[in-house]
Amino acid sequence: MRIAYAASEVAEGFDRARSEAKSSFGDDRVFIEKFITDPRHVEIQVLGDKHGNVIHLGERECSIQRRNQKVIEEAPSPLLDPETRALMGAQAVALAKAVGYDSAGTVEFVAGQDKSFYFLEMNTRLQVEHPVTELVTGIDLVEQMIRVAAGERLAIRQEDVELKGWAVESRIYAEDPFRNFLPSIGRLVRYRPPAETSAAGVTVRNDTGVYEGGEISLHYDPMIAKLVTHARTRDAAIEAQSDALDAFVIDGVQHNIPFLAALMQHPRWRAGQLSTGFIAEEYPEGFHASLPEAAVAGRLALVAAAIDHVGNARKRRIGGQMEGRKVTFDQRRVVRLDDLEYRVWTHESPEALEVSFLSDDGMAQEPHEVRSAWAPGIPVWCGTIDGVAATVQVRPVPNGFVLGHRGAIVTAHVYTEAEAAAARLMPEKKSSDSGKRVLCPMPGLVVSIAVSEGQDVKAGETLAIVEAMKMENILRAERDGVVKKIHAKPGETLAVDAVILEFA
Repeated sequence: MRIAYAASEVAEGFDRARSEAKSSFGDDRVFIEKFITDPRHVEIQVLGDKHGNVIHLGERECSIQRRNQKVIEEAPSPLLDPETRALMGAQAVALAKAVGYDSAGTVEFVAGQDKSFYFLEMNTRLQVEHPVTELVTGIDLVEQMIRVAAGERLAIRQEDVELKGWAVESRIYAEDPFRNFLPSIGRLVRYRPPAETSAAGVTVRNDTGVYEGGEISLHYDPMIAKLVTHARTRDAAIEAQSDALDAFVIDGVQHNIPFLAALMQHPRWRAGQLSTGFIAEEYPEGFHASLPEAAVAGRLALVAAAIDHVGNARKRRIGGQMEGRKVTFDQRRVVRLDDLEYRVWTHESPEALEVSFLSDDGMAQEPHEVRSAWAPGIPVWCGTIDGVAATVQVRPVPNGFVLGHRGAIVTAHVYTEAEAAAARLMPEKKSSDSGKRVLCPMPGLVVSIAVSEGQDVKAGETLAIVEAMKMENILRAERDGVVKKIHAKPGETLAVDAVILEFA
């Protein structure tokens, strides 16, 4: 593909495209298409019967994509107005009628930021993202497909279709967002999706085909589930999605929930300023865990203090303790969230746990009321902070716990002031360097080894190809060197971080 930015570039680009196509495929025919700068992916859901009736059910925005694979979908689109929706819908219906289409189908468009739109393709099937349309229209697409297949006429007219509220869908994938979204396989040691509800104007729906104890295989698509929320407004649907992601517990495989949760807080996403290049533009170096914003960090510090308080309360009730001086727990604590540190004061009242942040001079500020029925071993802390509901994921680690909330992931330690002073003096552990070894970045099948022992290689040369979940990954040399030993062979299935080869 070549882009012509000026009329003078058209002829040369056309000739080069023809030459390359002829050389590569033996066919020099060329399509000329309008290039859309900063495009969006918007699609129209159509529904037809065997009697020539076709209607559309509004649009879906699918612009949040990675490697041309949709990640987030929503309905309706924050781009379209009623006039553009009607025009786009009319063209989709005309296309379906022109080919005599029946059943559910999706007509996809590339849209410009100026609301211009251009036909892309038609998918003659049920789309992965169909739940967002079902939630905003109240129409069960699978039911309609069955009725149409049985020869029934559509009982729904175009004027009956009304879009109510907003729906957002997140695709939960078995992939590691901290390792450039490489696929992850293994057993679902724990799989606890959020409760499906439809109350107080908010709907939470989880479409899945996996179960706790099941295995995620390298032979299939990495999708684990589709998490969908619906509410009266887009902001409310996003908030509901954020809460649901915080409550979604998966252990045993790596997954993209931390990335999805962080994306839900991204100001550009919140503003609806989308394009198919969103992820590449906003995360050019990949996704990395970052320190939480002040409001989120403060919330996590309060939850950490509350979790520590529960643990201390349990210790007080341990039976068979030695007689002597009664053990008391200092109400002053130091909460460390990675590199952030908070001094707090805790007090248990009959109604709730009160946690106050301490100022630099040691004075307690206005207390926060923290309420929860959480107990050690429960993977999700659910409760309220000053009357506002909060959901935080909790994973125990030595002498602390990892907390996840709104896309932020931090390791929390709660100390007495004396313990905190000692902890500040402890040297940091350095992560081990793989040195001259090339490790398998994910569980996968070795497709090929491109080098041999004793071979000189240059930086950037292909070393091996590993396949997992329908995707081939090329491993290249990071620097010049000589291959000392090859540990893997084509056709072998490797675990993550298995040694493929090493350099001298």
